[in-house]
Amino acid sequence: MNKFRYGRIFLLGFGFFGVSILWGVYNAFVPIFLAERFNLPPALIGFFMTLDNIAALFIQPPVGAWSDRVRTRIGRRMPFILVGAPISAIAFGLIPMQSFLPLFVACTSSMILTMALWRTPVIALMPDLTPSDRRSQANGIINFMGGIGMIVALQTGGALYKLSPNFPFWLGSALVIASAALVLIFIREPAVGAGSASEEAPPRMLESLKEVFSSRERSGSRIFLAIFFWFIGYAAVDAFFTLWAVKRLGLSAGDGATLLSGMPLLFVLFAIPSGILASKIGRKTTISIGLVIMAIVLFSFYVLPVTTLLAPLAGLPLVGIPLGAGGPRMLTVAGAFLMVAGVGWSCVNINSLPMIVDLTSAEKIGTFTGLYYLFSTLSNIAGPNLNGWIIQLTNNNYNNIMLIAPFCMLIALGFMLGVKKGEATDSPAARRATSPDRRG
Repeated sequence: MNKFRYGRIFLLGFGFFGVSILWGVYNAFVPIFLAERFNLPPALIGFFMTLDNIAALFIQPPVGAWSDRVRTRIGRRMPFILVGAPISAIAFGLIPMQSFLPLFVACTSSMILTMALWRTPVIALMPDLTPSDRRSQANGIINFMGGIGMIVALQTGGALYKLSPNFPFWLGSALVIASAALVLIFIREPAVGAGSASEEAPPRMLESLKEVFSSRERSGSRIFLAIFFWFIGYAAVDAFFTLWAVKRLGLSAGDGATLLSGMPLLFVLFAIPSGILASKIGRKTTISIGLVIMAIVLFSFYVLPVTTLLAPLAGLPLVGIPLGAGGPRMLTVAGAFLMVAGVGWSCVNINSLPMIVDLTSAEKIGTFTGLYYLFSTLSNIAGPNLNGWIIQLTNNNYNNIMLIAPFCMLIALGFMLGVKKGEATDSPAARRATSPDRRG
């Protein structure tokens, strides 16, 4: 059994740091390019913002299962990082330089395909290196690093975008290469001996999926469906928030990205505490609390008037936005709500993958990580497309995404309430969940 080491997990977190920077910049500014540079309507923007998820749908789950079976001198997961990270970084840096739509699509497609190649293996390294009872804490550290990457993408990216649209992308490319290099140099995968039980080929992804949904114990199917719905809600906001801030709040694209950065900031600060909280009260309870928080915050964005959302609360340089020409940066009501949402999202996101990998054995961690990304990817395809059409069919009313998203969070909550497995091995929550089943 691998020992839990904070230093090693922090180093591994640089992989997710790099992933988060790329997607943070991509989701914040590519919709702006599509709307302003190429004049695409909302429905087409929504479809374009799902291309990465369509590619990931066909690549990430089988790559996760493939990485379970790979045996190389540097490990099972590392070859995917070694190949995928530099290519995706180079393609990413070329995106803002394109003013001809086919070349823009070529660069984004190259980045999307190679990102899908290495994302699942880098995430599967966490449960590879961590015992069951410490996986929520470890995932908190991983997502802490990912949240730092998102803050860098939105905060620094928002400021750099005002200087040149190229700069956020070039910064992201450099940081991805540096982050992947740190993982490759300092992380050593646990050995899988030839001929051991771990060497047996794990079931294919589709076989594992059939096993989950045919089981009489429905916890696996319920949590995968919950993941599908909460990511529909989150993906819709993630893809359209900058445009929502521009169209409804009247902000610039850079200030919209800065406003959104309050969410990953609190996500980062609460990432490790949410893992600790889950070890005390259980992963299911922690996730359920987070879903309620997300639903309330997003619905508040729908019902509150712009004047209330932009009402200043206090001066705050990091996540504040200027409310007048040359004015100081102020924390607004919307910014404070996004901080609360960051706490809620950390409760959900930190503890979901540990629940998934604790539904299975060590030999199938990559496969079940791939299944996790299968359902999150499906929802990331459905969410922007659904909301893009809703926006377009309601006369470009971007506020409707703040009605659909909380509704999806509540559906996910309904599925989570029926989950009985997935707690850390030998944790109090796991014992409470399984004790009623030990009758007769």
